[in-house]
Amino acid sequence: MPIDPENRLSQPQFAVTLQPQAWRFDSGAEESIVLAARRAGIRMPSSCRNGTCRACRCRLLEGSVVYAVERPGLTPDEKEEGWILPCVAHARAPLVIEAPGARVREPPAPLPATLTGARR
Repeated sequence: MPIDPENRLSQPQFAVTLQPQAWRFDSGAEESIVLAARRAGIRMPSSCRNGTCRACRCRLLEGSVVYAVERPGLTPDEKEEGWILPCVAHARAPLVIEAPGARVREPPAPLPATLTGARR
């Protein structure tokens, strides 16, 4: 069995679908949706990752989440309208999220070759 330092194998996994892209990835019950997306190669807008800046705000179309913080930066009206903060939200069911700002993460550019010693 592979070593799993984040203990994802023993926690429930929920399917997350991002719309309008129709991208799908799994999110563990004890990880934020933003981190699960990153693990899947998807970049969702985020900045603070503690639920205060609201850069990650998107709309939950289906499913349910719980928050890792007591008071995420949403008004009661926003919560009722279906807005969530995926940087601190954890899936509790399969999710469909409207996240038009999500992008595929580009792989890092290769490092330039370094010369060591004299060239002949």
